[in-house]
Amino acid sequence: MTVFIRTVIFYVCVVTAMRIMGKRQLGELQPSEFVIALMISEIATIPIDKTDIPILHGIIPIFALVLLEFLCSILVIKSEKARRIITGSPVQIIKDGKLMMKRLTSLRICIDDVMEQLRLAGYSSISQIDSAIIETNGQLSVVPKEEERPLTCKDMNLSPPQTHVPHTIISDGVLRRNNLDGAGVTEKWLKKKLARYNITDYSQVDFLSVTDEKELVLQISEQ
Repeated sequence: MTVFIRTVIFYVCVVTAMRIMGKRQLGELQPSEFVIALMISEIATIPIDKTDIPILHGIIPIFALVLLEFLCSILVIKSEKARRIITGSPVQIIKDGKLMMKRLTSLRICIDDVMEQLRLAGYSSISQIDSAIIETNGQLSVVPKEEERPLTCKDMNLSPPQTHVPHTIISDGVLRRNNLDGAGVTEKWLKKKLARYNITDYSQVDFLSVTDEKELVLQISEQ
């Protein structure tokens, strides 16, 4: 029981710590953030396994690391020099359709890795690329040549209306009332629309969203 309680406590502490650090996805973590995330997870496991260690001896280091990350974030925002030291700088590895081999060597990246990332981005040949940059989080940013980039409405002199992300109104049978105003609809309007599908209770709906054109995207529960 003691181990269970300590596990719950440190679970809450680690989740809180990660929330304080921000909403970056794991694949988007900067090196310093990734190291701190690893250290936090390691520190949290020690007091769970060794019940003779006081809980505070685990909690204090966790939030000390969060404070350190917070201070580093402030430095990164305020100082360009600190930003280069802590997060590094983007490195261009393709320029004018040619690989910059010396930079690939210094980054310890092989051509096969570059080609894999290009294929994932939708390009099969380096000849299609004008430039490519390794960002500070390790992601590859690709800028294709003009003739290779996707056709846009601007290219065709079209001006379609701006669309926005549909508003989720019902999720898992629960009405999200705070999203009604954002969608520009009322609950009365919603019930009238649902009545067309013989739906009288929100629990009958798995998912429902409303587009800018007031169209429903509806999935009815199979229960």
